[in-house]
Amino acid sequence: MIRFFESFRNIFKIEELRSRILFTLALLIVVRIGAHISLPGIDVEALSKMSPSSSNTLFDLYDLFVGGAFKNAAVFALGIMPYISSSIIIQLFGAIFPYFQKLQKEGEEGRKKINQLTRIGTIPVAALQAWGVSVNWVHKSVDGMPIIMIESAMIFTITTVIFLTAGTIFLMWLGEQITEKGIGNGISLIIFIGIIDRLPYALFGEYQSVVSEGRNLLLEFVYIAGFIAIILGVIAVTVATRKIPVQYAKRVVGRKVFGGVTQYIPMRVNQAGVMPLIFAQAIMFVPNTILSFFPNSELMAKIAGFMDYTSIGYSVVYASLIVFFTYFYTAIAFNPKDVADNMKKQGGFIPGVRPGKPTSDYIDNILTKITLPGAFFLAIVAIIPMILMRFGVTSGLASFFGGTSLLIIVGVALDTLQQIESHLLMRHYDGFMKGTKLKSRRYG
Repeated sequence: MIRFFESFRNIFKIEELRSRILFTLALLIVVRIGAHISLPGIDVEALSKMSPSSSNTLFDLYDLFVGGAFKNAAVFALGIMPYISSSIIIQLFGAIFPYFQKLQKEGEEGRKKINQLTRIGTIPVAALQAWGVSVNWVHKSVDGMPIIMIESAMIFTITTVIFLTAGTIFLMWLGEQITEKGIGNGISLIIFIGIIDRLPYALFGEYQSVVSEGRNLLLEFVYIAGFIAIILGVIAVTVATRKIPVQYAKRVVGRKVFGGVTQYIPMRVNQAGVMPLIFAQAIMFVPNTILSFFPNSELMAKIAGFMDYTSIGYSVVYASLIVFFTYFYTAIAFNPKDVADNMKKQGGFIPGVRPGKPTSDYIDNILTKITLPGAFFLAIVAIIPMILMRFGVTSGLASFFGGTSLLIIVGVALDTLQQIESHLLMRHYDGFMKGTKLKSRRYG
């Protein structure tokens, strides 16, 4: 603990690192302020009085990533999610269209072009989502009175689309500024701060529940111990890799000898990251989102009963989708054939494996095997909140015990800490991880 505080003090001894951290914190404060500035023409007080027709809809998924800005009807209500959606679309195009495949192989120039296309694609995605949100608000009412204060629904829709789209573009710019001039990945930190913002409210809600219900305090300590164990497990799987040795043949150029060294291909156990959970969650939320538009239908109410997210059937289907999307997204994000071709061009080979297709098949076989435990781990982590809610833990706090929230928090925190660590080590200071470095774990 003493070493931790010493490392923390060292941060502020480095002027560049101190400036980067303060710059990042300042922009994140701007992000949180924007999440509480309401859109013009909407009665936020009336909107807050509305009881949600479903607590398991796409709107709740959105609100999770934007830190409550959606329920506040704020200018940042869409958050950075249209940019994420555009990025995913461009990435999927890379597996379908040759033009995008070519860009992905062009190195730095190709990456710049892809980033530019992602920014451009964010605008129509944000505008389309803003239009859908505005239509949803236009049709909402409290005690028969609409929640919008503008008589013309068309004017409200146009202004809402403009403000929400501009809010998303501004957030995208803030994220890029954090990445360039701050510390950590700006886009990830914007999502991170939105999720963390919910934690104090979740803890207070759990405290109120304990006081009102007279729950056993020993049980709460068990929950805390379990929470720590889950975090350690997520960290272990996040940094776990399977290293494949690669040797390079010696080449003599003039009087110098190149190659003849052994390097490694680090293959992450959780190659897909948090994307399988987002895809699976989005699909599972679609039925309840549709049902929420028919609150007075008895048939829809019966169907909604089968979609209760605390039920065993829901958990089984959700976990199965996560396993499927883990393999699906891993196949898109990591192409063994491209890796094998690049190794062959550079004169590299895996000991005991012939170059070309045998190498591609070998890498693909390993990827398939290590993805399985990663997929099951993601599925287990995803359904832990649902299990805890069945034991009486409040939904707000349970969401931090697993699922998308915990994986994003851990992933972003590790990435930011590793960047701070690199700055400290460059200035010959001990980092946070000395003695317990978060090195990639090697399996096999």
